[in-house]
Amino acid sequence: MPRHGSSTSITVLGECVADAFTDPARSDPGELVLRALPGGGPANTAVALARLGTPTRFLGRFSDDVFGTLFRTRLSTSGVDLTDSVTAPEPSTLAIADLDKSGQATYTFYADGTADWQWTDEELATTGWDGAACLHTGSLALIRHPGGTRIEDHFAKAREHATVSIDPNVRPLLVPPAAYRERLPRWCALADILRLSEDDLDLLLPGVSPEEACDTWHTAGARLVVITLGERGALASLDGVHVTVPTPAVDVVDTVGAGDSFTAGLLHRLAALGHLGGRLDTLSLTDVTDACTFAAHVAALTCSSAGANPPHAELVSRYMNGE
Repeated sequence: MPRHGSSTSITVLGECVADAFTDPARSDPGELVLRALPGGGPANTAVALARLGTPTRFLGRFSDDVFGTLFRTRLSTSGVDLTDSVTAPEPSTLAIADLDKSGQATYTFYADGTADWQWTDEELATTGWDGAACLHTGSLALIRHPGGTRIEDHFAKAREHATVSIDPNVRPLLVPPAAYRERLPRWCALADILRLSEDDLDLLLPGVSPEEACDTWHTAGARLVVITLGERGALASLDGVHVTVPTPAVDVVDTVGAGDSFTAGLLHRLAALGHLGGRLDTLSLTDVTDACTFAAHVAALTCSSAGANPPHAELVSRYMNGE
């Protein structure tokens, strides 16, 4: 049965990544100055959920290096519960981000042998799934070896008691798109909610329209599919019935973390509407539209500041009220 009320909790499992941006104003021909900000798709989603007021637990593997400390600080100060996260001996994952004139980022990753992908069955067996109405994962933690298939197996067990949300967040520089295509049917069979970007779609199903892609993934098992379309809004499909919501007007600084914030806004609003905790049996297209509209405002506000810096609930409320 769905759980109702603001106390509905969500557990997020996945990676933390240090996003290092070039700082041209402080660089010179003899040196390149980088500004490191805490990121990683699942970690960004957990931060955004907590800032919106959703009780949120993050399950991650934190290195004991300087970046691991940065990640823990960001999550905990945002109100995320780190009780069941793991302290890992491996180094943190690093991404060098290059922004174009529109604020879109391209990344160079330093990710081989890092902490985020080394989940063991023993570690996952001791994580705190109990009490969560929704489990969210995706991005690199779900696709990279050796931890990805172990996460799949544990989500298969945990979905007996919770709604499952997955964001593939395709990273072709690290994992060939063919690997995602091979695993995606399994993820759709696990997921009640599949959220991905138009860029993800182009890599997963080249030449296929968003509407056709939604129908394909419904057939594979996902009930709610949401594809974010950048400045053109988002397409949501509930069991094959489609709706599009617009992107609110905002002055874009960069788009880093916007998709993760959209996911958080979507899950937060679905929780507030009482739909998390099962297979979305009572979810209507009206509530899907409501949740996606809220999520689009959360994502837009994230684009209005540098890096993955999702807004708090009060700011979202003022923004949606035109203040």
